[in-house]
Amino acid sequence: MLKREKLVWTPLLESDIGGVDKIAREIHPTLPERREVFAEKLRLFPGGCFKFMFEGRMMGHAFSHPWMLYSIPPLDDFLGALPEKPDCIYVHDVAVLSPARGHNAAGMFIDRISEVARRLKIPHLACVSVYGTDVLWARFGFRIVTSNDISSKLVSYGESAKYMIASV
Repeated sequence: MLKREKLVWTPLLESDIGGVDKIAREIHPTLPERREVFAEKLRLFPGGCFKFMFEGRMMGHAFSHPWMLYSIPPLDDFLGALPEKPDCIYVHDVAVLSPARGHNAAGMFIDRISEVARRLKIPHLACVSVYGTDVLWARFGFRIVTSNDISSKLVSYGESAKYMIASV
């Protein structure tokens, strides 16, 4: 069993964007995003961007930012700015490479970003699950939200995409 200190989410740095790009291309080959899109999210909300360190190496990343419920940012698109009065933290991406899976990385991230949301008095988390990961997110309190309006906003995320919300 690995020691807990060998499994940790730490703040993402601008110098980590190359590693983010490499991980994203491996985990999401059919959902590509430009480095500049990730870099903008880091600039806009560094407090919601992390790297997963596993045995001293970056083996995952997570991007999140304040946003508005039911407003789903298209993939590979710039945000421009964050809303003045957000009502959720939008979990844009949590990606962990295979060798580092099975150690509750997603749960550790959700605990961390939930604390950020509570500190900012933001009552909800939101995400788009892809590749059938809605089962994973449901373990952390997320529930699927469906409507025709939401379905049309999920097009850039692929056919398996589901919009999900959790309370913090």
